[in-house]
This record gives sequence, structure tokens and C-alpha cells, in this order.
Amino acid sequence: MSQPAKHPVSVDDIDAILPQTQCRQCGYDGCRPYAEAMARGEADINRCPPGGETGIERLAALTGRTFRIFEADAPQPKPRELALVDEENCIGCTLCIQACPVDAILGAAKSMHTVINDECTGCGLCVAPCPVDAIAMVPIEPATMGLSAERSALARRRYQFRLARQERERIEKAARLAARATPPAAAAPQAAPQANTLDEQKKAVIAAAMRRAAELQSARKTGDPK
Repeated sequence: MSQPAKHPVSVDDIDAILPQTQCRQCGYDGCRPYAEAMARGEADINRCPPGGETGIERLAALTGRTFRIFEADAPQPKPRELALVDEENCIGCTLCIQACPVDAILGAAKSMHTVINDECTGCGLCVAPCPVDAIAMVPIEPATMGLSAERSALARRRYQFRLARQERERIEKAARLAARATPPAAAAPQAAPQANTLDEQKKAVIAAAMRRAAELQSARKTGDPK
């Protein structure tokens, strides 16, 4: 059962302690949601294996909660690992790229993928989606527990950048779909062809001359020249 913090603690302060692997072993969809749950008193402080017991100690000191070791049936701390792609078996499906929360995997459709070791947080989220089991998690040498403060900060920035990129792509896709669904505007009616000004002028002159001739002829008949 979770304990409420003994004094107000901000989500940012809690999130700053978490390793930013975004591994979801805590049961939440990333480090930030877990930090929010702890701030609300809804989650225990011993649910982050990458943070290890050191992380629990820091969270206990921050929140004033009692230190508690990891539950026996919960994921346990272990040395940090990196994802490794088997180049011979990779089919270039991009599923691991889509799963990586920090964009640490490079590649394109039907091309071999590779992991950027310096960016990989060891979350392991890329393993399950691979349809050909071409990804393995391997321990780094020398053995290290969790991420350093510098690596955690970098992982947070990359994760936030990925979220922003995904949101931008979502908005752009919605705009494209909306544009396709909108019927094209009705074509404006074509303007009637303009009268030939020169022809109209000629007709007016001829009509005036004919009227004048008719008037003169009428005047001669009546003996009233004009």
C-alpha cells in the first residue's frame, strides 16, 4: 500500500530522481506518469528497478516516506544493459524504432537497424516487438547500476523531443486527412465574354446614320429641310 508524502513534493522534484529509462517496469507509462502517481500518494517509492535501492533511498529522503525494498514478486534491479541488433537476422521492419522511447535506434524500412549505444537507456522495450527475435539485451562492461545524472538528463531531453515530434506528426497527419476529406471548392462561373467594343461602336455609328437619313428623307417629303 502506498504512503502519502509527509510534506508537499513537486512532480518535477520526484521526476528528477528517476533514471528516465521510460522502461514501464513500475507499471506506469514512463517515468513522468510514475512521478505524478507518487506525488498524488498513489504509488510506492520502490517500483523503479533501474533506480535501484539508491533511488528508493533518495525518494524516501525527498518525500519523507519509509524506505522499502523491492517487492519479491516485482521486477528487481540488475546491472545496466544495452540493446544489440543481430545484423544477420534483422529484416528492417522498423517496429523496434517505433518502440524506442528515446529514438536510440537508427534504420529504415527493409534496411538493417542499429542501436546508438550512447543514447540507449536499456529499457528493453524494443525486444518484444521484434518479429524475428533479432534484438538482445546485453550487460555493459564494467557492470553499472542505473544511469548517471548526465545520462538521465540526456534521456529526458530525447524522450521529450520524441513526444514533441510525434505530436507534430499527428497534427500534420490530421491536417492532411482533413484536406483530403474537404470537397474541392466549386469553380467560379466564367465571366461572359466581353463584347467586341469596336464592333459595337460601328453598329452605333451605322444606326445613327440610318436615323439621320430617315429624318432627312421625311423632311424632304414635308418640305421642311433640316
